[in-house]
Amino acid sequence: VQLQASGGGLVQAGGSLRLSCVSSGRTFSNNAVGWFRQAPGKEREFVASISWNGGRTTYADSVTGRFIISRDNAKNTVYLQMNSLKPEDTAVYYCAAGRPIASAVFTSSLYYYWGQGTQVTVSS
Repeated sequence: VQLQASGGGLVQAGGSLRLSCVSSGRTFSNNAVGWFRQAPGKEREFVASISWNGGRTTYADSVTGRFIISRDNAKNTVYLQMNSLKPEDTAVYYCAAGRPIASAVFTSSLYYYWGQGTQVTVSS
């Protein structure tokens, strides 16, 4: 499974962006997908995840109510709609695929495949 993240950019605080994660692998639809982010000087942190069929979504507290994760398995794509962006959302965003159990979707080491990352910068 190869993943490619896109959709990042520069946006003002309060604005929106939609990230996409496209897979070229045939087994993409069998995997959960997570979004993680890493800001300069900080550790990578969990943002959101979605189960293989879209039936379960999980969000970090910091993005709940502002970000929405979704997927279209027919297009091998997962989306992260980011609304009401804040300067503290500035980071490189990575998508990852794997099969973590529901209680462990926050754990980056349980995801086998990673995209290259896309930069999101939110100006104040």
